[in-house]
Amino acid sequence: MNLPYHLILASKSPRRQELLRSLEVDFEIRTKEVDESFPLSIPVNEVAEYLAVKKSDAFENLKENELVITSDTTVLNEDQILNKAENAQKAFEMIQSLSGKTHQVITGVCLRSSNKKRSFSETTKVTFRKLEKAEIEHYIKKYKPFDKAGAYGIQEWIGMVGIEKIEGDFYNVMGLPLHKLYKELLSF
Repeated sequence: MNLPYHLILASKSPRRQELLRSLEVDFEIRTKEVDESFPLSIPVNEVAEYLAVKKSDAFENLKENELVITSDTTVLNEDQILNKAENAQKAFEMIQSLSGKTHQVITGVCLRSSNKKRSFSETTKVTFRKLEKAEIEHYIKKYKPFDKAGAYGIQEWIGMVGIEKIEGDFYNVMGLPLHKLYKELLSF
């Protein structure tokens, strides 16, 4: 893909970097520390996009040919946001709360240049079968999913053995809605 911009991915996530590479675009990594708090008055399904825009606002002095991509992913279970788990106990509680249910994964993305900003979000529904306690414990012990919203990675063992159904963009659950991102980059 030949874009008129120099792309910057504002993410330390190895999964997001891998996903963007798979679109066969050249980019650099440039990150800034951003407070990821949000007003509690925002509907939970809008938090990911709000945070993606907030992250993009940290990039005020872009060169004319630069385009920065910022994103945030939230996992919603019964209208409650599941963030990253601080420890094994929290990870167990999160995964157990998803067991046997359908939840939503929402990724918000913001594209920003020196004179333009556009944001969007994508929602994917994920259904887990009823997981056994030993399966959850094995996954947490072996994969240590403490850097992932909802305490799981769809591309890892728990996703392979536990997910019964997915409605929407698989890559969105990994952290970037590639189909929609590609279309937005072409039209930016």
